[in-house]
Amino acid sequence: MAHKYLLWLAVFSLVSFIGSLIIVPILLVRIPVDYFVVATDRSSRLSGLQVLGRIIKNIAGIILLGAGILMLFLPGQGLLTIVIALSLLDFPGKRRLELRLIRQPRVYKTINWLRQKYKRPPLIIP
Repeated sequence: MAHKYLLWLAVFSLVSFIGSLIIVPILLVRIPVDYFVVATDRSSRLSGLQVLGRIIKNIAGIILLGAGILMLFLPGQGLLTIVIALSLLDFPGKRRLELRLIRQPRVYKTINWLRQKYKRPPLIIP
């Protein structure tokens, strides 16, 4: 019985590792250069489709956040996945937390290295 759980853990680890290698770079390259400088204004009136889009975006953010936390202990790009997850989630204090993470020299350097690789300008942080 324990072998079965170890096998599932190994499969999950492998899938999350490969998934992070594919998804994280795509999302990091797509972040606008001024994302951390320009404050986004969310209107209080949303259409049904916009509400559905936000729900889906937040569910994806929760999944990526969980995967990022696991990747801190399993193979994968844990910190970068957490940064992406936080950019998808809507919660109070989000901007401060994102800035705190992106200002970590190792995270900032890695993100900009990846963006340079895909011929994108570096992110601007205040």
